Amino acid sequence: MKLRTLLFSTSVAVIAAQAASANEELREWAAETFAPLPSTIPALNENPVTPAKIDLGKALFFDPRMSASGVFSCNSCHNLATGGDDNMPTSIGHGWQKGPRNSPTVLNSVFNTAQFWDGRAADLAEQAKGPVQAGVEMANTPDNVVATLNSMPQYVDWFKASFPDEADPVTFDNFAKAIEAYEATLITPAPFDAWLNGDDNALNAEQLAGLELFLDKGCTTCHNGVNIGGNGYFPFGLIEKPGADILPEGDKGRFAVTETADDEYVFRAAPLRNIDQTAPYFHSGLVWDLKVAVQIMAESQLGEELTDQEADQIVAFLGTLTGDMPEVTYPMLPVETATTPRPTGEVMP
Repeated sequence: MKLRTLLFSTSVAVIAAQAASANEELREWAAETFAPLPSTIPALNENPVTPAKIDLGKALFFDPRMSASGVFSCNSCHNLATGGDDNMPTSIGHGWQKGPRNSPTVLNSVFNTAQFWDGRAADLAEQAKGPVQAGVEMANTPDNVVATLNSMPQYVDWFKASFPDEADPVTFDNFAKAIEAYEATLITPAPFDAWLNGDDNALNAEQLAGLELFLDKGCTTCHNGVNIGGNGYFPFGLIEKPGADILPEGDKGRFAVTETADDEYVFRAAPLRNIDQTAPYFHSGLVWDLKVAVQIMAESQLGEELTDQEADQIVAFLGTLTGDMPEVTYPMLPVETATTPRPTGEVMP
């Protein structure tokens, strides 16, 4: 009886050692392609992050008065309660118009090489200026935004505290920089980060199998780095171009930015953190099921037809990229005054 117990214990120890070795080999492979989220807010280009600036940016992010109608805020399309996007095929904006593309998540977006599906904004500060002025989104103007901010003494005080070295800190550029500073705090450490950092218990067997498939099939050609994507541009349909039900013919992607023929139907690779929270998928927002999206990507980008089990395992791995949200409390916004510009334009259709 003692011999049997000894043999069983030895077998268990051997199996555990083999599993630990396989886990470490997979981690070393993954480390060649991915990197865990940093533990601190990343430095921004010519925009030092301070607590005052973060608080100001948070207020501006949630303030619908930054739109012409007084209805839409940054949070309308990048809802922090629903994965940092609006969970709609394309966003609804000024006059209840529908935008042309699916709204990407704002979570971890500071790690993207550029912003928007076509990369037309170099950073989050530049991106913040776009929706404010877009006719189908917030339909406002820089001058009206600045007039609105200057009309409220509390905002003026907050801008002075956030940009103390400037004689006239209430500017459209500083409006964007404050929002950028706040958005840079929206980082979501996930089980995959814990596993990359050495925690063998952070991922289960199915998730590890999905990670190995993700690496082996070549998904990492487009989806790599800290944000598991968001850092390169690739044709949608490298092997097999999807139909118009997934890839609308009228949207030629990065071509609109570069006017280069090679950039037709080229888009920035989607960052995959929190991907299971942000349906529908792709720039068109026409696919609601993550497993289906994985299968479409395998066929169109890699020429691979995944089995149901393989697709399920990859989806299981993608679930490990969903992280812990920073605590978000709704800010109390400055009070309007008699000089605050009134809402303008058609609000309802």
